[in-house]
Order: sequence, then structure tokens, then C-alpha cells
Amino acid sequence: MLNYTFDWSVLWRQPYGEMMLLGIRTTITLSLAGWCIAVLVGVIVAGLRSSKNVWMRSLGLAYVLVFRNIPFLVQLFVWYFAAPLLLSADARSWLYDNVQNYDYWCGIVGLGLYTASRVAEQFRSGLRSIPQDQYRAAYATGLRPNQVYRYVIFPYAFRIIIPSFTTEFLTCFKNSALTMTIGVMEITHTAYYIDSFTWHGLETTTAASLCYLFIAQIIALLMWQVERRMHIMGMITRGH
Repeated sequence: MLNYTFDWSVLWRQPYGEMMLLGIRTTITLSLAGWCIAVLVGVIVAGLRSSKNVWMRSLGLAYVLVFRNIPFLVQLFVWYFAAPLLLSADARSWLYDNVQNYDYWCGIVGLGLYTASRVAEQFRSGLRSIPQDQYRAAYATGLRPNQVYRYVIFPYAFRIIIPSFTTEFLTCFKNSALTMTIGVMEITHTAYYIDSFTWHGLETTTAASLCYLFIAQIIALLMWQVERRMHIMGMITRGH
């Protein structure tokens, strides 16, 4: 370490500078796409978990138990290595030949479905925190059950759980680093890749850490602004 020569120019010297920018873009798009899947599937699963039908509740519970309790890294390996083996030889050949960046799309699916199990439980907790009088008041206006949930209950529950949603999105963003294990060239994998050519891992991993820190702070700031605008009167917000 005493003989180590620092060379921070590897962070912007071509082609490494462009590679780092591509890694940052991949991380952001991967996280956003996975989060969209997580919110969509999570809301559906939360609805199943809150249903009065025992079979629908059991289906929602099964999803949460499976996807929340199996480590994300294992799920990535299942989607990338095991799932294609369940297809026929022709279908598997078509998949590998025609789906560009298969590792990237596997990362999105795996990240989204894993995070959805956590989002579902947060959204369910938001639904359970709404008093029954809120439901009765909504029904008293003449709304149908689906309208009650669409226009009253779901928006109310979402506003309650915005702080935890912020934390969960940050977790989703940081979990994207694990997709390097299936070959996705996100920030972490790019940093190690550049290190393999330059032998300047200290500089590249420092840059990767600062990228995560900077982006995470921007996300937290944006969500804080959303929380301030959408908080429910009488409830404590992050800024108080």
C-alpha cells in the first residue's frame, strides 16, 4: 500500500470515463424499471392480502412468503440460470438468440418481484392503519366498493406510507448492485471491470461509493419534497 500510486484520471480517461457513465445510467434505469414492477405487483399482492376471500389471501401470503424469504441473490440465479432450463430447447434457443441484454432484463424482473413482496407488506400496513370510519364515510357518499378503494382508500394509504416507500426505493436502488453477479454492467461491476484493466481499484470503488451516495441523497431529497406536499394534516412528517 505504501508503494501505491494514485491515478484518479482512470475515472474520466477514455474509455473508462464513458464506461462509468454507462454504468451509472444502467443502475438508474435498472432501479426505476424494477421499482415500477415492484409497485404494480406490490399493490396487487397487498389487495389480495387484504381480501375477504380466503383463497385470495392465501395466494397473496404465499407470494410474500416465497419472494421475501428467499435471498435476492438466490432469486437472481434462479431467473438467470434455472428458469430458462424449464423451457423447451427451441424456446430457450430463441430466448438467448433474440433477447438482447438478457442479463439486464433478468435483473429487472428479479429486482422487481423481490421488492414487490416488501412493498406489498408496507402497503398492506397502510391499508390496515386506516380507521373503519374512513370506509364507512366513503360508502356513505354512494361510491361502489371498487371506487372506494380507488379514490379514497388507496390514495390515503399511499400518503401514509410515503416515508417507508422512500426507504424501500433506496433499498431497491442499492440491491441493483447484486445484478453484477449475473453480468449486468451497473456501477459496481463497471468499477471492478475498470480495476481489472488499470489496477486502480481504490479509485474506482471510491468513485462507485460516491455515485451511490450522491444518487441516494438526491432520491431522499426528492421524496422528502413529495412527502411534504402530500402529508396528511395532523401526522408527523420527516421534516418535523
